[in-house]
Amino acid sequence: MTLRTLAAACGAVLSSVCFVSVPVSAAESASPWVTAWATALQSIPQISNPPPLYRAPDVAGRTVRQIVYPTLSGDVVRIHISNAYGKSPLVIEDMRIARSGAGAAVQAGGEARVTFGGKASVSVPPDGEIDSDSVRVQVVAGEPYSLSSYMGREQKLVAWHRVSNQVNYVSLPGNHVGDSSADAYRQRFTQFAWVTGLQVQAPSSSTIAAIGDSITDGMRSSINQNRRWPDAFARRVAGSGDKSVAVVNLGISGNRLLSDSACYGDALVARFGRDVLAQPGVKTAILLIGINDINFAAMPPHGGLDCDAPHTQITTDSLIAGYKRVIAAAHARGVRIFGATLTPAALPPQREATRTAVNQWIRTSHAFDGVVDFDAALRDPADPTRLRRSFDSGDQIHPSDAGYSAMADAIPLPAVANAAR
Repeated sequence: MTLRTLAAACGAVLSSVCFVSVPVSAAESASPWVTAWATALQSIPQISNPPPLYRAPDVAGRTVRQIVYPTLSGDVVRIHISNAYGKSPLVIEDMRIARSGAGAAVQAGGEARVTFGGKASVSVPPDGEIDSDSVRVQVVAGEPYSLSSYMGREQKLVAWHRVSNQVNYVSLPGNHVGDSSADAYRQRFTQFAWVTGLQVQAPSSSTIAAIGDSITDGMRSSINQNRRWPDAFARRVAGSGDKSVAVVNLGISGNRLLSDSACYGDALVARFGRDVLAQPGVKTAILLIGINDINFAAMPPHGGLDCDAPHTQITTDSLIAGYKRVIAAAHARGVRIFGATLTPAALPPQREATRTAVNQWIRTSHAFDGVVDFDAALRDPADPTRLRRSFDSGDQIHPSDAGYSAMADAIPLPAVANAAR
């Protein structure tokens, strides 16, 4: 059992941006484990009467069944559990992995108990994280697996990945990890919680980490259909015949490069160490971030839960400085990083000028190890400030399923795949 305490995330400000340092031992650096699925957590706003989007389900003394799709096959796995942002221990009394069936059901046979230090239960301290013991169970890339967790009787959900685009399930009270039917699973929710990684033993394989905001997260893509651009790119990699490279999605909707948010997670410069560099097997990252820094700075404060706060004023130079810090952190750990251009968002002229200047720097500075030109892939030839109509989900910012597919096709596959080897 390996227990690592999360380093405290340092606040990101324009004048001085720092990173979480994640030291790795020699044994860990030679680890056979490779991340096959992952997600990034964000805190849940702790206010007395949150709006519906931020109301967490009651999980105390219930079983939570979450559906994940690994992008790498293997027959020995382990599960990564995080209590980031927790103020009290995260208690899991029992846990199993099984091949997912329809809805909350699982396929009978082939399931396996997940243990921690040989025990069925585990208590993860506040701000802590833990890897399970090795579990001998076959997983197949692209297929769904259910992770069922029977939670402690006083457990409260304080962190999640809010936009999962995947329906998950909460049971009636009691331990239902062994239930193959969906009968006890009466409540649905579309977030991920505490399970932040599924790793396989695959010493000759590696992982490409996609990190960014809602466009990487797959906002407005079809639910339960894995139509985000990292999903489409994972299928493209597998379709090329390369079965040794996983693709994981560490986007957070609303996330910014330089500023934290009560709703949208830690600034990317602060979370990059935990969410990307600490993932076993990551050799390459694709970074798409910055449009929310540009937009939220101009949003007027509003009442209730102001998720856009702080309304930090940014410049092209401050964004470039943030990119350089992420690049330096990646290179310090031997990870190659590709910079993605910011996609069209029908911005007012001043904000559009910032987006255009940032994209020009990404394309021409040679600061990144390579460039992914998502802007060129999605823009309307008749009006480059806007998404092509067939690629627009309807809000002029987030791509449609077809747009996300076009993004995956725009990634220079040989260059990115070679960087991951």
